[in-house]
Amino acid sequence: MVWRIRSKARWIVPSMASLRPPSISKDSFHCPPLSGFTSSLVGLPKRSLACSDPKNQLIYSAEAGENHSGLLPSVERNLTLRLEASGASSAQDCTNIKAENVYDGNSRVDLFGEMKMRFLSFKKHKYLEEREHFRTLAEAQAPKFMVIACADSRVCPSNILGFQPGEAFIIRNVANLVPPLENGPSETNAALEFAVNTLQVENILVIGHSRCGGIETLMSMQDDDNSSFIHSWIIKAKTAKLRAKAAVPHLNFEQQCRHCERESINNSLMNLLTYPWIEERAKKDMLSIHGGYYDFLNCTFEKWDLDAKNSNVTEKGARYLVKDTMYWY
Repeated sequence: MVWRIRSKARWIVPSMASLRPPSISKDSFHCPPLSGFTSSLVGLPKRSLACSDPKNQLIYSAEAGENHSGLLPSVERNLTLRLEASGASSAQDCTNIKAENVYDGNSRVDLFGEMKMRFLSFKKHKYLEEREHFRTLAEAQAPKFMVIACADSRVCPSNILGFQPGEAFIIRNVANLVPPLENGPSETNAALEFAVNTLQVENILVIGHSRCGGIETLMSMQDDDNSSFIHSWIIKAKTAKLRAKAAVPHLNFEQQCRHCERESINNSLMNLLTYPWIEERAKKDMLSIHGGYYDFLNCTFEKWDLDAKNSNVTEKGARYLVKDTMYWY
């Protein structure tokens, strides 16, 4: 796949540099370089690409600073963004650019070539060096954590929190939502049922994150808008939206979204208690329920516990208490 962006000055940059693992990135904040384009999935607003270095780098301007993404060898050879800016002499001049998606037969080969090398590296440096551990895992799994995280490509829980094979049973969905029992079957509560009743995990951790496109969609959509799968799913967090708007009506839209991201996590924690087999274990101290918030702009993590014994869900709504809040910087 080749992205060509036409204007005046010619700079060559790879469009798929986001495939480089974050551990190889030069900066602590690794953001996919194409995030400047509009996301049709969650309706994210467009953000302009800042292009100032002609030496095969793509610079993404974020609120907290800039990120200079590195390159993958094969991507550098075969996947390019051609930028031609009309008289652009600085990053601020690279605006109103148009993307053209052109198929390149070699792109797919290169992408899976990189994937193959990563797999072989995993096999050599992880699997073969811990062969006995993986043989044990082949017989059974006994994870301590059930993790519900967002499907966003920037917030992989195994990468951020270092979960190793066998440590966490993970499901990811848009905006890391846990629907209440009354909403009926879903892949999320099916995973919860297996993790709690069969694997008997000791902890459930719901992880949200900054700049969540699902939450931004929730905050901007009309209540009766069910025109897409995304809207039909995200409306399950409507309670969090109402609470956020009531709590911080004086803040701007972006700040309200940040508030709603945390409120939605707590809403999911309370929805967990609508499942009798979760509520029973939580109130007997056999199962701990946690919330987590990852701010990838500053690389910070906030973790807290739900006080299940003093939180309850009634017909009039939910009343929750949290405790033991920790900040990891």
